[in-house]
Amino acid sequence: MDSVRRGLRAGDIEKDTYERLLCAHCEEDLATRDNPDEVGKVRACPECGREYKQL
Repeated sequence: MDSVRRGLRAGDIEKDTYERLLCAHCEEDLATRDNPDEVGKVRACPECGREYKQL
């Protein structure tokens, strides 16, 4: 699982005009999962299942 910043630099994630994160492959908004036991959030694409960690 890569970080959100690494995904943005690699071109796997894009930001739209409202700063929402989009999967570059599927062009879907990334969903957020927040686990209270861990630091940060997990952003995942509902279409392809790619996951990115956001600190």
